Amino acid sequence: MRPAHQTAYDAMPVMPFKRNVVDDVMILANRLAVSKPTRLLQQLRLPLFAGKVSAGFPSPAADYIDKSLDLNELLVQKPAATYFVRAQGESMLGAGIHPNDILVVDRSIEPVAGRIIICALNGDLTVKRLACENKKWKLKAENPDYPDIVLSDDLELVIWGVVTTVIHAV
Repeated sequence: MRPAHQTAYDAMPVMPFKRNVVDDVMILANRLAVSKPTRLLQQLRLPLFAGKVSAGFPSPAADYIDKSLDLNELLVQKPAATYFVRAQGESMLGAGIHPNDILVVDRSIEPVAGRIIICALNGDLTVKRLACENKKWKLKAENPDYPDIVLSDDLELVIWGVVTTVIHAV
């Protein structure tokens, strides 16, 4: 039984990583294709139909437009803290991240256990799920063919942000 003043976070081990707080993430560009939204995002309003598309049995389609939708409003909550990165590899297939998907990353979101993060591990960028199991921090792959990475003092880890959206072409 934990004391009344102790929180769930107190029971978690200390996070063995740093967060990147640099304003300009374009310094990653020489290692990885990264693009950052401009500070003044141009509105691009596209039609949003009032009805929903059935993924089960077909339903009658509503044939009118409910409103217009700005993709910036939908995908980018904090433009100054958001950047895009293209995924490569297959370690996150179970999380719905495929090669060449575009990841929307927000640097202002707290990287807590359970979140999918972009990080530099010993200088190499990767996308993994941050996990804490048995008081040990891990970077978990979402593909059984890839091992989890247990974080230790001999690894240098810097978190570059939390993945908020995956844009996947079909």
